Amino acid sequence: MAIQLGLDAKLYRNTGNPGSSLWQLVPNIRDVTLNLEAGEADVTTRNNAGWSATAGTLKDASIEFEMVWDTEDYHFAAFQDAFFSGTPVELLVMDADASDAGSQGLQAICQIINFTRSEGLEEAITVSVTAKPTYSFNPPSWVEGPIEFDA
Repeated sequence: MAIQLGLDAKLYRNTGNPGSSLWQLVPNIRDVTLNLEAGEADVTTRNNAGWSATAGTLKDASIEFEMVWDTEDYHFAAFQDAFFSGTPVELLVMDADASDAGSQGLQAICQIINFTRSEGLEEAITVSVTAKPTYSFNPPSWVEGPIEFDA
C-alpha cells in the first residue's frame, strides 16, 4: 500500500461484546486524529559522553473525531450514551477499509472522555469526541487487515 488519503480511512465501532467481530463502519465522521506516543525514562549514564539518553516506556493513545450532531444517528447516540454512562466502546481506527490486505490501525476498548458540542453560526452543529483506551482484559493492539467481520 502506498500513499493513503484521509478520506479513505475508516473508523469502526464494535456493536457486540468486546472482543467480538461485530464491527460497523461509523459514517457520520469528519476529521479523525489518532494520537500515539510513548512516555520517556531517563537512562543517561556517564558512558554517554555528555549526551542524555532516553528509553520509551508506556504507550499512550487517543482517538479524536468530529461528528455532525444527529440524535437519530445510531452511532452518535451510542457515543453520547457512552460518555454520559461511562460505558466503554471498542473502536477500530484503520488507514483504509479493514477488509483490505495491508490496511492497519489501532484496535482498543475506550472510554469517551470528551463530548464537546460546537454551534457555529453558519455551520451544522457538531460534536468533538475524544476516546482513550481504558481498563480491559483486551489491551489495545496494532492490527493489520484483512479483518473479517461477523455477519
